Amino acid sequence: MRGRYERRMWQYDSTLYAPVRFRSACHYDVFLPEPLAGFAPTLAAATVGVVSDAERRLQRLGAGSAAALGPLARLLLRTESIASSKIEGLQVGVRDLARGEARAGTGGKLNATTAEVLANIDAMELAIEASSSADAFGRDEIVAIHRQLMAAAPNAHIAGRIRTLQNWIGGNDHNPCGADLVPPPPEHVEPLLADLCEAMADETLPPLVQAALVHAQFETIHPFDDGNGRTGRALIHVVLRRRGLAEVFVPPISVVFARGRDRYIDGLTAYRNGEVDRWVESFATAAIQATELAAAYLDEVAQLAERWRDMLRAASDPRADAAAWAIIGLLPAQPVVTSAIAGAVTGRAKAPIHHALEQLADAGVLVPIAGGRRNRSWEAAGLLDLIADLEAGELPT
Repeated sequence: MRGRYERRMWQYDSTLYAPVRFRSACHYDVFLPEPLAGFAPTLAAATVGVVSDAERRLQRLGAGSAAALGPLARLLLRTESIASSKIEGLQVGVRDLARGEARAGTGGKLNATTAEVLANIDAMELAIEASSSADAFGRDEIVAIHRQLMAAAPNAHIAGRIRTLQNWIGGNDHNPCGADLVPPPPEHVEPLLADLCEAMADETLPPLVQAALVHAQFETIHPFDDGNGRTGRALIHVVLRRRGLAEVFVPPISVVFARGRDRYIDGLTAYRNGEVDRWVESFATAAIQATELAAAYLDEVAQLAERWRDMLRAASDPRADAAAWAIIGLLPAQPVVTSAIAGAVTGRAKAPIHHALEQLADAGVLVPIAGGRRNRSWEAAGLLDLIADLEAGELPT
């Protein structure tokens, strides 16, 4: 077992309401995980083979140029963030989210769930940026990711705050007795986080094994009152980026976890029970599936972008330096675009941007969405249907 259980007594706090049946004192077992730094699991030969295969696939996926593949990379990052939110029950339709993202870019109002999912995208971007630029990745960076993640949540007051109370997973809302997991008490959280950060800095283990262990250990510590799952899944990509295994792309591993949520939870439970080999193999298998998904959809989106170029050539064939070509290049990252977004990303002036958007709409590349002249937005034809299939974990047909 990767830790031990310790029996505790829960006393009812009379200042807080609870139904009568939850007011009696009761016993519960907290889980105190073993330190992760210096841990080197013994893996079966078959598991080592799966890990090696997954790492080779990830390296091949990211073999292209970061500059050339930027919009496609953001599509995968966006998809990963959305799937990570979905695991926690935060679901927004593909079109609703894309349109909300465009509205947010022009200062429009968003509903609470859309705002929270968009905050998760921002948190994932922050995690990737921090992992690339920071000399060391530690507690402050983890807290910063959580702060960004929870900025738009209904309980935003907890953003960036390490918990000071006992939390639990499953059971009831009033006491931890009968919970599926009671993470370590708050006095253990800071030392365990320090140990986790030490393990993240150690490059002894293969990158994918390190990412699997860091994620499972973080979920076991559960250092925040809420948002632990999404923060912990961001740490997967911190490890992969810092170890050079996914320097360009974010493999949509949360898409695979979301589609097989029970297997994912079982894997985390297996880790705590000491079945580390089982968890690592499950994690590596999910990474392989995520890489297959990413590769298939990158190809599909690239083909769709080429069809858009053909449509534009057939309709008006603008000059090679026209803004319309530049806008096509940004669409994979911005499936719903406004003139403000197009201008900011391409660096073009308002007049050529407006002309380009009209050209693309006339060619059928962009579909106008209802809105006034000043806040009009356009949807990239065919792209959101592809993204919906990717977010569902379906290989393109």
